[in-house]
Amino acid sequence: MKIAMIGQFPPHIGGVGVHIHTLSKKLVEEGHEVYVITYPHKDIENIDGINVIGTKGLNVPGLRGILFKINGKKSLEKLVKEKDIDIIHGHYLFPAGLAAVEVGNNENIPTYVTAHGSDMFEMYKKQSFMRPIIKKVLKKADVILAVSSALKDEIINTNVKGIKDKTRIYWNSVDIDKFKPNNDYKFKKEMNLNDKPIVLFIGNIIKRKNVNSLIEAKKLSKTDYNLVIVGDGPLLKSLKEKVAKENIKDVVFTGKRNDIEDIIPSCDLLVLPSYSESFGLVLIEALACSKPVIGSNVGGIKEIITDDVGLLVDPNNNKEISSKIDLILNDEKLKENFKENARLRAKKFSKVEIPYDELK
Repeated sequence: MKIAMIGQFPPHIGGVGVHIHTLSKKLVEEGHEVYVITYPHKDIENIDGINVIGTKGLNVPGLRGILFKINGKKSLEKLVKEKDIDIIHGHYLFPAGLAAVEVGNNENIPTYVTAHGSDMFEMYKKQSFMRPIIKKVLKKADVILAVSSALKDEIINTNVKGIKDKTRIYWNSVDIDKFKPNNDYKFKKEMNLNDKPIVLFIGNIIKRKNVNSLIEAKKLSKTDYNLVIVGDGPLLKSLKEKVAKENIKDVVFTGKRNDIEDIIPSCDLLVLPSYSESFGLVLIEALACSKPVIGSNVGGIKEIITDDVGLLVDPNNNKEISSKIDLILNDEKLKENFKENARLRAKKFSKVEIPYDELK
């Protein structure tokens, strides 16, 4: 069959892109044709047998979504006519999901949409003008996939007619051959880090990810460690200025990286202190590398971190974040127990299922 995906995809960085890539690769392996329409980028190329189509337009914050809705829909309409597409799958309810359902409904093609989290937890809940648009997507989609139970509940709570019957959980998955324990500590050598433990954050540097609390927690810590922050975003500059102004030692900002499978094995602990999170893909990537994790007691994070692999924290309590980092770094028995169980936990998320009824 021929499947058209629309949404964020490499070389763009982020959990949505990883999710689409993983599913698309599995589909190609099983003999299907996959086309992915994604945001503009100068380095767009086909990978792993996946046909990648970059749209036109500018990647400008504020305009990015609207432009992708317009140009992504045009590209999808053209693709449907040229390739006789059998299934359309939009990733993220707006803009990709809206483009997907509009084309799918017009062309009478089965249409799936995946909610990835902030489309519901942030956009729907906090931007009232977006609610009618997102409800339209939920109403028009044939099947709605949610990457966690918490997200599924949020979708059902919209009370769109028939929503409960067509909403399913579809977990993010991790490539345990790519993310695995590695003792060469390549990243640590590259960054010339000292022998102090490494506490790692990976993600977008935005308010929701709560990186500021991680920096505040370091100021409170009784343990001497390197805090490594991997990612880019609108708050990166101000956080760098904060660290410099307050003279907070051993905080390293790497910016955006494409090699996190080489970075995670060098760390002692990964922390995701988000205010809201539908899933937290980076947590299972860390677990696959046999690393203990700390995450906020919110959303899908609670569904990943069990008490044998890590600890949950209140994202609003810097003191608690600090004390639990200290606890794992200093309690060798606890840390080893978490490490021993981590990869077993990650393996529960390693199987890539194909979600389409048409292929079952």
